[in-house]
Amino acid sequence: MFNPLAEPRSIVHLNVADFAVAVERVVDSRLRERPVMVAAPGRGRAAVYDMSDEAFQSGVRKRMLLRQAQKLCRDARVVAPHPDQYERAMGAFLNHVQPYSPLIEHGDGDGHVFVDLSGTGRLFGPARDVAWRLRRQVRDDLGFDPIWSLAPNKLVAKVASRLVKPDGDYIVLPGQEASFLQPVPLHLIPGIERDDLLRLHEFHLSRVGEAVLWTPQQLDVVLGRRGREIHQTLLGIDQSPVLPLGVKSPAVRMDHEFAEDTNDVKVVEAALFGLAEKAGARLRERGRAARRIGITLDYSDGVRMVRQRSHGSGTANDFRLYELARSALELAWQRRVRVRHVRLICDRLVYPG
Repeated sequence: MFNPLAEPRSIVHLNVADFAVAVERVVDSRLRERPVMVAAPGRGRAAVYDMSDEAFQSGVRKRMLLRQAQKLCRDARVVAPHPDQYERAMGAFLNHVQPYSPLIEHGDGDGHVFVDLSGTGRLFGPARDVAWRLRRQVRDDLGFDPIWSLAPNKLVAKVASRLVKPDGDYIVLPGQEASFLQPVPLHLIPGIERDDLLRLHEFHLSRVGEAVLWTPQQLDVVLGRRGREIHQTLLGIDQSPVLPLGVKSPAVRMDHEFAEDTNDVKVVEAALFGLAEKAGARLRERGRAARRIGITLDYSDGVRMVRQRSHGSGTANDFRLYELARSALELAWQRRVRVRHVRLICDRLVYPG
């Protein structure tokens, strides 16, 4: 049996770039020769669901208002989204991967798949050969052409595939994780979010090799007690497992029971910030980000209120979690009755974007 302590892992990341666009181009080959944006046309505040690389290079981004995106890429063809088609295509993609490993973790119909091929060499050959084989099979059978990367962990594999997008492959050998990441821009590192980038930019830090020279204690000052975790990320250290197919990471729940029922805003918000810090630490330990943050508020008279806020790409940032939680708290706290208990729930967990 494979012993993860005895030898490095072999994690393959497969990615069909711009998955919704790729599916639409398989259905309608006329879309292959021009920029494409997937959005619901005709709606007043329609937003971009996905876009081709040509549109991306023009400045179009996901969740951008369609009218703004059309100004940036005037020759793009706008196609209505077809989630049912993307779901079927993702299922067919996974059917090709399943024979090679029981440990397959995928995104929510977005063309991303992690496959743990550790210890499967005797059955299927070297992991790099399996990755090549999978790419060829998917391209021949489904019409997609996934990029792939091979690395000792999910973090490095994800970064490697980002570097070769929209077409290519990359292999990072065991022991090369830190040196591989040195020249990489910080915005390509999973788990480092926009607020983190802005703070690091204030100190003229834009690449991993620059930021990793800072000690965890120095990063703590800038990033708010996340220095050790960020420093490990910059070194390419990631122990998060590839979850078995169909198994979702459980939600993170944090509770606070007040010593005395209270309606003091500062007291409640202070408790909520503590919960957000603990939840953020738990999420980062698991290598996950939350796309939904919920608040459960129990009043002293027994009434319970539940409210939620969403984050499009997912977050494990303490400050962003707190902002979303406080917004949900404002929706739930609509009575003058004192509060007895508050619960913070982070769910819809995903791999950090």
